[in-house]
Amino acid sequence: MSTLADNLSAISARIASAAQAAGRDSASVQLLAVSKTKPASAIREIHAAGVCDVGENYLQEALTKQQALSDLPLIWHFIGPIQSNKTKAIAEHFDWVHSVDRLKIAQRLSEQRPAGLAPLNICLQVNVSGEDSKSGCAPADLPALAKAVAALPNLRLRGLMAIPEPTDDRAAQEAAFATLRQLQEGLDLGLDTLSMGMSHDLEAAIAQGATWVRIGTALFGARDYGQP
Repeated sequence: MSTLADNLSAISARIASAAQAAGRDSASVQLLAVSKTKPASAIREIHAAGVCDVGENYLQEALTKQQALSDLPLIWHFIGPIQSNKTKAIAEHFDWVHSVDRLKIAQRLSEQRPAGLAPLNICLQVNVSGEDSKSGCAPADLPALAKAVAALPNLRLRGLMAIPEPTDDRAAQEAAFATLRQLQEGLDLGLDTLSMGMSHDLEAAIAQGATWVRIGTALFGARDYGQP
């Protein structure tokens, strides 16, 4: 097996073990392969090993890869910060957006979603750690935002996403993820998705109900910011 296939096997084992420890079915946790700065060839290789869901942070990089991989049945997730001038291309070329944090962006995505495509799956990003440097709506603003986004015609609000402040403390990791889960439960909107957990903290995220874990480094290796 290739290194990528070996990495995928190791990540799948971690997910299965964490799910078992949490008393969950491992099938309830999906792997999102985060391929920013990685070449299209790496995505092609990981798809051959069984991965269909790909997450990208940078729009132009993603569009280039989508063109190169148009022969594959990939499901594309946008997970980076969204500028208003990027919404049209995101609405046209992605299946999921995990990083919506304000109504203006959601409205533009809804208006610009092509009529022939299924509604765009949306997660609202919440700044659970209160970091000034992080994107995400404030927890106090979430109920009004979620209600407004759920009403938009060409979007399907699926759940919440968070990138908590990094820490190696397992209890602190779980506390942050529990906050996101509790916020979602409090919305009472029938949402089914919690996008939380990355290479270093996926076990804590799964313990608190993650349905998507966003894995980059543990799957593809260290990021290469020289890669176009």
